[in-house]
Amino acid sequence: RGHEVWAIMRPSLAWRAGAVHAAASRLVVREDHLEWFEASVPEDAPLGAFDAVVMRQDPPFDMEYVAATWLLERAQAGGVRVFNDPRAVRDTSEKLAILEFPRLIPETLVAREPEALQAFIETVGDAILKPLDGMGGSQVFRVRRDDPNRNVIVETLTAHGVRTIMAQCFLPAIAQGDKRILLIGGEVVPFALARIPKPGETRGNLAAGGTGVAQPLGARDKEIAGHLAPILHARGLLLAGIDVIGDCLTEINVTSPTCFVEITQQTGFNVAGLFIDALERACAA
Repeated sequence: RGHEVWAIMRPSLAWRAGAVHAAASRLVVREDHLEWFEASVPEDAPLGAFDAVVMRQDPPFDMEYVAATWLLERAQAGGVRVFNDPRAVRDTSEKLAILEFPRLIPETLVAREPEALQAFIETVGDAILKPLDGMGGSQVFRVRRDDPNRNVIVETLTAHGVRTIMAQCFLPAIAQGDKRILLIGGEVVPFALARIPKPGETRGNLAAGGTGVAQPLGARDKEIAGHLAPILHARGLLLAGIDVIGDCLTEINVTSPTCFVEITQQTGFNVAGLFIDALERACAA
């Protein structure tokens, strides 16, 4: 469409002389799995020099991430179009945001006291424990009531009761895949990528060795995605990826949702085209 794509590394973001600047490299993108882009020598540029700034930074969501959203918010106040909205990214915990939709989620506990977490495991019998700031299945544990390691897992994840984590009842439907559903500009992509765990695993994440299989959305998928899409879009989240296991919403990803390529390659549906359409509309609004 004639657009130029430039890449900015988060550490180079800086405020000076009344504007947010960064070191930017122009990218030439190729359809090559191994060498898929070529980058120019970085050059300093104010963010206002670009038609749009799209934040695609992976977690962990730490104070450096928060600082980046503050800087992007200052750029936004100066007229720069930033997507997703930095305040919305800051306000939307990828793990905790699901708590706003209790009828859509599995049985869940958010706590840091080991006693509360142990009681939850005892009640549900089979649970998934995970940190609130991770990604890609990192530090996600399945813990059964009779697991001899359950005490040390709880102690490790909570740092002996000083770090809050999430516990959810285990969903056997994970065997059919952890479905990533993309919401773009308030619209629902009609295909999900079911990330199916490898043998012996309970995590479907591609980063944990899962296999991605594109499939049409089921009725419950459409219900969940159709409910969330307008809500998230109204909050300034142009792009979000929700995770659904069986009939349950498990996460809402707003930092750097993936699976564009896999869905497009397997179905022919142009996910990137839908995103660029939404981005162009948002910039023209």
